[in-house]
Amino acid sequence: MKKKLMAGFTSAALLASIPVNVLAEPAQKWQNVNVNELLHEQNGSLFNSENYDFVKYSQIESKLNELAKKSKRVSVKKSTYQSSQGHAMFTVEIADSKVKGKEGHQKGLRKKMLKSPEKAQDFLKKHPDFKVPVMINGSIHGTEFIGTDAVLQLVERFALDNDPETKEILNDHILIFNVVSNPDGRIDATRFNGKGIDLNRDFITQSQPETKHVVDLITEWNPMVFLDLHGYVKNYGGAKHPGLIEPCTPPHNPNYEYDLFSKWAMDQAKSMENEIVSQRANYENTNTATSRVDYKGMEGTYIPQRDDAAGWDDYPPIFTPMYAMYHGAYGYTLEAPTNDWDGVRWTYDAIIGALKFSGENKNEMIHDQIEVFKRGVNFDHPFHHEGFFPKAYILTDNQEDKTALQKAVEHLQANDITVSKAQQTFSFEGVSYPKGTYIVEMDQAKAGLANTMLWDGEDISNDTPAMYDISAWSLPELWGFEAHQVPANAALTAKTTAVKSVKESGQVIGNGPFAVSNSSVKAVELANSFINRGYEVKRGKDGTFYLPASAKRELSALVKEQPMTVETKSIPKDAQLLQRQIVTILRDGGLNKSQSHAGTLAALKRLGFHVRELTPAEVAKQGLGDTDVFIYSGSSSMISTSLTGGNKGFGLENAAELAAFKGKVTEYIASGGKYIAVGAGASAASRTLGLTNVTVNSGGGNSNGIVKVNYGSHSVTAGYHSTDYGFVYAPAWYTNTGSTDVLASYENSDSYFVAGHWRGTTRTAAKGQPVIVKEKGKDVLLIGLEPGFRDHTDYLFRLLSNSIFTK
Repeated sequence: MKKKLMAGFTSAALLASIPVNVLAEPAQKWQNVNVNELLHEQNGSLFNSENYDFVKYSQIESKLNELAKKSKRVSVKKSTYQSSQGHAMFTVEIADSKVKGKEGHQKGLRKKMLKSPEKAQDFLKKHPDFKVPVMINGSIHGTEFIGTDAVLQLVERFALDNDPETKEILNDHILIFNVVSNPDGRIDATRFNGKGIDLNRDFITQSQPETKHVVDLITEWNPMVFLDLHGYVKNYGGAKHPGLIEPCTPPHNPNYEYDLFSKWAMDQAKSMENEIVSQRANYENTNTATSRVDYKGMEGTYIPQRDDAAGWDDYPPIFTPMYAMYHGAYGYTLEAPTNDWDGVRWTYDAIIGALKFSGENKNEMIHDQIEVFKRGVNFDHPFHHEGFFPKAYILTDNQEDKTALQKAVEHLQANDITVSKAQQTFSFEGVSYPKGTYIVEMDQAKAGLANTMLWDGEDISNDTPAMYDISAWSLPELWGFEAHQVPANAALTAKTTAVKSVKESGQVIGNGPFAVSNSSVKAVELANSFINRGYEVKRGKDGTFYLPASAKRELSALVKEQPMTVETKSIPKDAQLLQRQIVTILRDGGLNKSQSHAGTLAALKRLGFHVRELTPAEVAKQGLGDTDVFIYSGSSSMISTSLTGGNKGFGLENAAELAAFKGKVTEYIASGGKYIAVGAGASAASRTLGLTNVTVNSGGGNSNGIVKVNYGSHSVTAGYHSTDYGFVYAPAWYTNTGSTDVLASYENSDSYFVAGHWRGTTRTAAKGQPVIVKEKGKDVLLIGLEPGFRDHTDYLFRLLSNSIFTK
């Protein structure tokens, strides 16, 4: 039985005895209804096997401010970013009162590590009383409520308590808490944020404000330890080892300095495990009857690297702690066993174990963190084979449209990566590069992060039987710019200076009509903005957009803000007049705790389309109305009639509703509507709906990566080279395509799979097979690639706009 609410705990003895819900409201029976009139806060999630009276988002700010008033140790800061739904995000910094007010000095020491790592190591040898920053990230997945509740308990303890253990931890650390990493998800009881994006998959892309907030904290503090609080893992390690604490199984990304991480990671994980086990008598086993988790009988936890060979890897930099590792942090995901106050207690105890370990070993651990930066600055990576890291990357782009390159350079800089500019014209390998060319020189502190963003990636299919998530993400290939490697032993004579401002202005040449190249997301967005303003915009067969002379004043104002050159050209006679398109996308309400349509939706909005979402039930009931383009992107289960549990409300109720959905879509297409299916799931659903007779093949959900695609000469593929890049996730391809026109196929070569993970016979079977097909006689298009994947694949977004504009 839960303890009653307490006003607060003020002693270590009291804390040690009760994992109480110190900051929560009195317990209430869980029900899945709106409970806050203003925010409509949910009381729990049907996806969680347990639910409890967690602290509501609306209570958090006042509680933090109350603690700040009571304690000189505490600073509460509101982020300059808001969540995607406009909610505030809070950072709490806690340090011994002697350090309070000297945060700038502490941060200055952290920056010295990046510029002069050897001097920083010498300084710290002479000042062993320094404090190390540890960052703790609360509940990046909204339904994993326990993370934020554990953070709130820790904040209260370190704000108010004065027991020896608390004082010792504060003597060694500065604690940085990102209290609610996903406010939208906590309010709505969703894993994702208000835009449907899984924030713990966004750290290479950083498309969301919540992610940018975390990135800013990491680059501000360069924390020595980073703890990311999650749930729920009950029995990966068996009944006696509930929960999960990283480090991870192989494969490990080769861009890490993994030898330095491994030196400490396992021992710190064991310290967390030992702390949890030592406190097991204090757990209440509130939900043991249903959860089958016996906290009082714990003998340890599941540590993937120790207890398994594969399946929980740290390869992609999309996860929060893996991203933090590129900033020298010892990064860990902690997965509590249950969604209740025992789960909160487990998380709390694990964090205390981590802090005890980092306090005891801070001198050696911080030395090795600085060693990561020293290897980068000195261009000396003994853990890597010679030549793994290039000397530099030369970054180039389409001279008429540099928007993708500008985005990339700004992104690199926001991630603490130094970008330089050539001060004069230079040559490399027979190619002349103009003054102003961007160069990323790899003798810098965070060379590993620079390389993982700019490299082509690698094929790791034979390295491991399974991957936890994506295995390839190259910014040049998927954002649409060139990154030319300068080998480690090559001579590069370019004189450079560090870039301070990236902003470049574009220009409009002549008096019109004006040709806007179909070359980037920004170019399509520009064209759409003039369509929406009521201008007569036409599109040539090659995808080029043509604006009338009357648009010059507004065009000049817009192009001034973008590095884009727009020239005067004659409009081809066969150019097609474009109309504003009413685009509808099928809404995934949250199947299996995700919104599978969210990436495509984000891509469409960035391209400048106005998009409305309709659920499967809404389509079945009301049809598609005045929709010009209907897009199905995501899970085939959106039209399932047999969903259960938390998924039940996101599909169709019964066979009659499926028949109604099918009838509405068939009627819409018969009356001239355009239908686009994106990905394997949507393609399979299209066959179920009777919209195509092609055979939809899939490489399976564990396969993903960058591929080479042969794009045909067609309006749908305009702007792409005959052989160019694509991205696949659960790769699809089509056979029995006699009723279709084939617009693109995987390259018919053994090297068509560029980077990622795709094993088995399906990879061979897909070689040379169709990947974009259009039905003859009706406007039904199937795309087996993932052109809008997680708001990351900018270079492929134009496959969506091309498909929408093609008549």
